[in-house]
Amino acid sequence: MLRKFLILGVFAGASASIPIVYQSNPGILENLLKSTMTSRPAVEAQPDVNLVSVPDKPAAPLPLGRKVVVTADERGHFSSAFRLNGRQVDGMIDTGSTLVAINASTARRIGLSLNPSDFSHEVNTANGTIKAAVALIDRLQIGTITVNDVQVIVLDDRALHTNLIGMSFLSRLSKYQAENGTLLLVQ
Repeated sequence: MLRKFLILGVFAGASASIPIVYQSNPGILENLLKSTMTSRPAVEAQPDVNLVSVPDKPAAPLPLGRKVVVTADERGHFSSAFRLNGRQVDGMIDTGSTLVAINASTARRIGLSLNPSDFSHEVNTANGTIKAAVALIDRLQIGTITVNDVQVIVLDDRALHTNLIGMSFLSRLSKYQAENGTLLLVQ
């Protein structure tokens, strides 16, 4: 009888821990399922898909639930369409940028009203030191990922031609990883 209770207790403890393990690492279940599927003979081979990005327009991110995959462009940059305060904005993901950096035109389009006196911060860029304004945007989205209250820096249009999605967004994700020409974003 004690043996049955011990076996039952081990079974109950193991089954209760499966959701916790899955939440901490959802890839475990996917890898287990893939390994069981690869051990069986394939019924029909799936064609290889080659995603090519258009040079003039950033590639649309591929949503995967609360994950998004962005494919590198021909220069190796991860550019995509984002939504800032509900407005679509093209941007490039830049891990070297401390904050999300947008130009003044984009700031106006997404509803940020800034005065000349707001441009009181000096920032060092690749092109030298310039004045900038720090602001907060309500919502930044890419695919199914949404981050609220993201700090941004606003630069003059002449100083910033491409909006940069920096660490004030990326650090709020649970994971971001570049591999084989793709960038995986996980919330």
